[in-house]
Amino acid sequence: MATDDPKTLVSTDWLAAHLNDPDLRVLDASWYLPDMGRDGKAEYAKAHIPGARYFDIDEISDHRSSLPHMVPPTEKFISRMRAMGVGDGHQVVVYDGAGLFSAPRVWWLLRLMGKTDVAVLDGGLPKWVADGHPTEDLPPVMRDRHITVTFQNHLVRDVTQVAAASKLMDHEILDARGPARFRGEVPEPRAGLRSGHIPNAKNVHYATLMNEDGTMRDPDALRDVFAAAGVDLAKPVISSCGSGVTAAIIDLALERIGHDRHAVYDGSWSEWGMYGDLKVETGE
Repeated sequence: MATDDPKTLVSTDWLAAHLNDPDLRVLDASWYLPDMGRDGKAEYAKAHIPGARYFDIDEISDHRSSLPHMVPPTEKFISRMRAMGVGDGHQVVVYDGAGLFSAPRVWWLLRLMGKTDVAVLDGGLPKWVADGHPTEDLPPVMRDRHITVTFQNHLVRDVTQVAAASKLMDHEILDARGPARFRGEVPEPRAGLRSGHIPNAKNVHYATLMNEDGTMRDPDALRDVFAAAGVDLAKPVISSCGSGVTAAIIDLALERIGHDRHAVYDGSWSEWGMYGDLKVETGE
């Protein structure tokens, strides 16, 4: 169970106790890989936590980029948040239908935009339902709310910055993909991408940060996972994955253990694996 922290991770019991708070906003950020055979928006329409708004990760992104769900322009982010009635003074809780998969991406995105009162629901919708809490299929009543954005550049990295960090080895580059993809033993799910990983990166599969019930491990266990992967937590961290979604699980875990020098490589392997002039390593 989460040690409740409204800036990182809260339990289903915490959310149930605060669900009717006037300044609480709940976001359903369910998103799935194509091979998972699930539709986050359709599932939301059938059942969601009462009052939750649907945060469409693919739509609330930079459509000027050919890369998937890149960080949206601030103007677009502001427009979409206001339309959902999410703004200044709100405590936000983000969840997803897988347990702990895509919600941390939206937690990170909100922090990137300067919003700090944001938490992920530990265990997501599956834990909420398993613990006997209600769902509904009604659309929420949404009223426009002003939102102020202060972009936090230190929380995101681009390909040039990652290439420099890979060469200088002054950061830990942590890859959240599964071990077989990290080692380059299987094809990437997106066509046209090479297999392997960023040179000098280390593999911290996002699933190793979780308990069997989809909740996040406690801080001591998280530290053990990073230690087992050979991560030097004295260094700043850049997280990566296939397309910048599960990378944010690493950032949430780091925040939970008090490591606050971390950033997401937004392009992740969708970008690095596409360009032949960027070096790729295989194996461990």
